[in-house]
Amino acid sequence: MAYSSSSVRAFSSLLYRFSNGVFLKPHHSCTLKSALLLSGKISSSSCYSSSDKWVLPLELQSCNSVRKIWTFSPLCMGRRSSKIAGRKTAQDLKKAKLYSKIGKEVVSAVKKGGPSPISNTALAALIEKVKELDIPKDIVERNIKRASEKGQEAFMEKIYEVYGYGGVGIIVEVLTDKVNRSVAAVREVVKDCGGKMADSGSIMFKFRRARVANVKVTDVDRDQLLTIALDAGAEDIIEPSMDDYDTEANSSERVYKVVSSADNYPVILSKLQEEGIKFEPDNGSELLPITPIEVDDEAMDLNKELMSKLLELDDVDAVYTEQKY
Repeated sequence: MAYSSSSVRAFSSLLYRFSNGVFLKPHHSCTLKSALLLSGKISSSSCYSSSDKWVLPLELQSCNSVRKIWTFSPLCMGRRSSKIAGRKTAQDLKKAKLYSKIGKEVVSAVKKGGPSPISNTALAALIEKVKELDIPKDIVERNIKRASEKGQEAFMEKIYEVYGYGGVGIIVEVLTDKVNRSVAAVREVVKDCGGKMADSGSIMFKFRRARVANVKVTDVDRDQLLTIALDAGAEDIIEPSMDDYDTEANSSERVYKVVSSADNYPVILSKLQEEGIKFEPDNGSELLPITPIEVDDEAMDLNKELMSKLLELDDVDAVYTEQKY
């Protein structure tokens, strides 16, 4: 018995409404079987999609039996897997940004005081910082050589202020050897993502600069950390947010932020080391919002996209927001 491709497609479009192995009594004898069950082979181009569910093409054969409908959908971990992948990407980007910033600082230090850490105290301090942050030493060596290249300029620090969605303020930290290039790139991303450049000083006052030590949730007991850090003089302990999709499998990406003044920061680190608590020191300092503000889910997602696009820019080293998570 021959059937047209349109008939097959019509039957296929109905399959998503049934789960695997649903049986229907027909008015006449006919069996529906997936082509996969008949041939054992199928290509991605032969699948037909309806309402975001993929179903297999069908062959119709005459026989005296109950009509059987089978559906097969690809295995998908959904939002949870997307969040885990997103966090891994963010972690890799954070590390790349840290390496880039250290490299730029090395170039600037060499430009100002020469390539010898013996006579260049700024470079010597950077080398100690690299050891503390466990950064590959070739980052320093490569950028010391880069500083001597013809046409290589020193890097300058710039801060751009941006309004995101829901009135959220965003700070963009830049270390660049070409100011015109960096500001043009930031403006383009902000415009494309629907944000707005802000006047200097209109957002910065909403943040405070502090030293921060990050401690993974999986590496410490919460009450123990609070006791140790606060007794050592920490100003605050910022706890990570938790949502319905945070589980034991991905909790290793969540951290407590131990906040301290610059003067007391070495004391905090020393105390954490003494108590055997693993931590990740900051790469200088962080900007923390004085009063985080809440926005709806749509604005939050749009702001995340804007910040992600800004961080992709080569000249951008860090992006901070007053948005509450």
